[in-house]
This record gives sequence, C-alpha cells and structure tokens, in this order.
Amino acid sequence: MFKKIFKNMSQENSENKEKDLNQENIQQEQEVIENENEAAIPSAEALSPEEKLKEELAAEKDKFLRLFAEFENYKKRTSKERIELFKTANQEVLLALLPVLDDFDRAMAQIAKTEDEALLKGVELIHNKFRDTLKSKGLEQVELKAGDDFDADFAEAITQIPAPADELKGKIVDVVEKGYKLGDKIIRFPKVVLGN
Repeated sequence: MFKKIFKNMSQENSENKEKDLNQENIQQEQEVIENENEAAIPSAEALSPEEKLKEELAAEKDKFLRLFAEFENYKKRTSKERIELFKTANQEVLLALLPVLDDFDRAMAQIAKTEDEALLKGVELIHNKFRDTLKSKGLEQVELKAGDDFDADFAEAITQIPAPADELKGKIVDVVEKGYKLGDKIIRFPKVVLGN
C-alpha cells in the first residue's frame, strides 16, 4: 500500500515538474520573439513621416492582397460546390426510381420467358426509353459480373457461399442487386454473393 502511495506521489511530482518546465520554455520563447520583433521594428520616433507612410502603405497593400486571395479562394470553392450540387441535385429522385427500374428488369425477364412477341417488344421499348432517360440524367450502372474480384469500395457483400469452382474463391459468385452511380459517386452499391 505504501508502495502505491509513494508511486502516485512520485508520478504527481514528475508531472508537476514537467508542467513547470513547459511553462518556463513557453515564457522563454515568447521573450525571444518579443526581442526579435523589437529589434526588427525601429521605434516610431526614428522614422520620418515618409517612412511611416511607406510602412502603412505596405501594411495596407499586404492586407489587400491577403483579402483578395481569400476572396478568390472563396469564389473557387463556392463555384466548385455549386457544380457538384448541380451534378447530384437529382440524386434523391433517381434513388426513388431505382426500385422501379429493378421491377422493370424483373418484368422483362419474366416476359421474355413467354411466347408473346408483341408484349415483349412493347415492354422492351418502354424499358429502353426509361433506361435512356435515367442515363441522360447521369445515372450509370456499376458493372460487375460473376467471377470479378470483390472490392468493398464498389460492392456490398450480403453473404458467402461455398465456391462452385476453385477459381471463384474470394470472388463474386452472383450479383443479387445491381448498383448505380451518379457521375463518379456511387448512390447504390451492388449487392453480391461471395464464394469462400
């Protein structure tokens, strides 16, 4: 018990000493900086009125240049944000339409199994028009297929199954749900099944 008390007291003493040393170092650094500033700036009495005006002009010029540069950076940043906003402004609408697109894909697969060519052709025309409209708004499908390497940055693994072949171990076995991106940003990750 005495060892613990002695140990705690020695730790507190060492911490206090470190704090004191840090404060002394900070004070010394501040004194050095103040001395350098005093040496670099001649006293106001030694300057002539012309030199005072030149110094004031230089200070104002510096302030103006800094303000101008800051404003230019602000303009660039806001224009970049505006362009980004325009690119992704319709993201919510496109996200809401993705389940409809999925249903269309499933309907196309089922209609293709039937022998009604007229129905298949009509639904295919509507499907292509809908897909082209979404594509014109910037929506692109994330291309993944069975056998591709899995990358967690571009796909979401929902389950793992025993690989049907040795070359599919650690790779994508099936794509359950298609993924889409708007510009460079993925708005819905493809859902895939991995082989292990």
